[in-house]
Amino acid sequence: MSGEFQVITQAYVNVFITSTLTSFEAEKRFAKDVTIGTLKSKLELISGSNASSMKLQLMDKEGKLVGALDNDEALLGSYPVDDGMKIHVIDNSEKTKGEFEDVSQVEKYEIPDEEYAKRSDSVRAFKLKHKMGQFKEVDPEEKARKEAEQKAALELEENLIAKMAVGSRCEVNVPNNPPVKRGTVMYLGKTDFKPGYWVGVQYDEPLGKNNGSVKGKKYFTCEEKYGGFVKPQNVTVGDFPVQLDEEMDEM
Repeated sequence: MSGEFQVITQAYVNVFITSTLTSFEAEKRFAKDVTIGTLKSKLELISGSNASSMKLQLMDKEGKLVGALDNDEALLGSYPVDDGMKIHVIDNSEKTKGEFEDVSQVEKYEIPDEEYAKRSDSVRAFKLKHKMGQFKEVDPEEKARKEAEQKAALELEENLIAKMAVGSRCEVNVPNNPPVKRGTVMYLGKTDFKPGYWVGVQYDEPLGKNNGSVKGKKYFTCEEKYGGFVKPQNVTVGDFPVQLDEEMDEM
């Protein structure tokens, strides 16, 4: 019985726990008057092994075997255990190493949106209460100002492309993005990849980003790297000669 065993050292001990089922090491503090049987139960969540199928080994600070903790009725303190030593859990079941750590085998639970919306202790409820993120209150005047700016910008772009024509020669000058490029206007209008109006240009040199297609949709056709899309305000239409590179100029 446990009353036949006595604690021979300090009341608590800090030890490291390892297991044949896990790859990590955990540091834990145990009372020395705990029985080995109770200790096994405490080690289940750490080691991944069931108390009924585990054997415990006590090792010193250098990793050398001191002995087995083989009496479930004995107190932990009745063994020569000291701070910094290791208790190694040997699992005798059919479990394999890493099984306890493999989260892919755990069924993922996803709470339905309707149920989540009803909870008062969720992140969503907190944001809603404090008007944060998507629930942030928008100043009506600020919202109206932004909508007016967007409308004005769209009207400006529409007016600019109305003065252009497909087939016109042009120069493209994007601020902070040299050099100035020359090419031919190949497309005018809205696109699926970004809002607003865009000018599709076939450049004289391979200075573009595509062949007239973006995200699988073809707006015009040209050689790869000769096509690009720019905002109307960055395009000037005029009688611009074809821009040749230095090697062609020397021919």
